[in-house]
Amino acid sequence: MIAPGPEFLVLTGFLGSGKTTLLRDFLTRPEAADTAIIVNEVGEIGLDGALLREVGGDVAMTTLANGCICCQMGSDLTTTVEALLGTERPGDIPLARIVLETSGLSKPGPILRQLASLAQHRMRVSVLATYDPTRPPEIRDFEEAAAQWAGAHRIVVTKGDMVSPKRFAAASGEIGEINPLAEIVAEASREPAVSAAFAPPRPGPVTMPVPIAGKTRPHERLTSLLLRQEDVVAYDDLAAWLDNLAGFLGERLLRIKGLVRVRESEEPILVQSVGTLFSQPRLYRGGMPGDGGFLVVIARDAEAGEIGRVEPSLPFSLSRAPGRGGRSLRAEAV
Repeated sequence: MIAPGPEFLVLTGFLGSGKTTLLRDFLTRPEAADTAIIVNEVGEIGLDGALLREVGGDVAMTTLANGCICCQMGSDLTTTVEALLGTERPGDIPLARIVLETSGLSKPGPILRQLASLAQHRMRVSVLATYDPTRPPEIRDFEEAAAQWAGAHRIVVTKGDMVSPKRFAAASGEIGEINPLAEIVAEASREPAVSAAFAPPRPGPVTMPVPIAGKTRPHERLTSLLLRQEDVVAYDDLAAWLDNLAGFLGERLLRIKGLVRVRESEEPILVQSVGTLFSQPRLYRGGMPGDGGFLVVIARDAEAGEIGRVEPSLPFSLSRAPGRGGRSLRAEAV
C-alpha cells in the first residue's frame, strides 16, 4: 500500500480575523517541528531567531528554532509545495503537515484546484477557517468571507478574550447555520483552541445535518439546502447532475457533501466538493445513515427552484421551510 503524504491545511479567514495569531501560537509549540508553513510574507508572522536561506528558484525558506520550516510563497503554489516536499529537513524529521496561510481575501476553491495537480503526493487536504465574533454582521456580506466559511472543513472561533461568553457561544450557532458540515472549534482559551485547530482531521461517520425549520438565516445571500434521496439513481445520472449543477452555479456553488445510493453498488457514494472542485467520488464503507441518502448544497445567491431545474431530474425531495411550496425537487433549509 502506498503511504499517504503529509496533511495539507489551507488556513483561511477574512481580514483581521485572527489567522496569523492562531498560526503564530501554533509555531511556538514542539509539535510544530514536523510542519512546514507557506506564507505570503515571512516577516508578517514575526519569527524570532529565524534563519533565512534560499532553496533554489524563488522559494525562500526559514528554519525555526523548533525545526519547523517556514517558506515564502513563490511565483506558483505548486512549485512552492514541490520545493518543500523535496527539501531535506533538520534531523531527518518526517514532514507531517504543510500549512498554507492565505490572504484575507482568498477563496479556498481556486487554491484547492491548484493543489489537485499534486495528486501524486497523496496529501490529505483540508480547509481551516477563522471566525471573528467581534466583527459586525455586515462582514457576512463579503463574498470572500462567505466562500471561506462555506468551504471550510473546520472553523475556529477566535478572540474569545475580547467578547462576552454569551457572544462567544452565539458564534457557534451562527457558524452552524452558515456551514452545517463544518467541525466547530469554540474554545475561549487560546491553548486548547490552538490544539483543537491543528489536530489531525477526525475520521467519523457521515451524517445528515438536522434541518433548521423557519429559522432566520444569518447570511441572506447564502443558502444551505438539504436534498433527501427517495430512490436509487444511476451513477452516470448522478455524475451528470453534479456536473450540470457546477456549470450552472459556477462560482455561486460553495460546498457539496453527502451520501448517495447508486444502482451499481450496495454501498453509497461519498460526494464532496469545495466550490466546483469535486473530490474523486468513492464508495463509503461506514454505512448509510438511518435517514437514507442525502446531499447538502451550500450556494450563494441561489434559490431552491434554480437547483430543482438542473437536469437530469433525480429522486431527491426537498422542502424549504413550513409554508413554502415545493417543486419536483424541493429544498429544506439546514
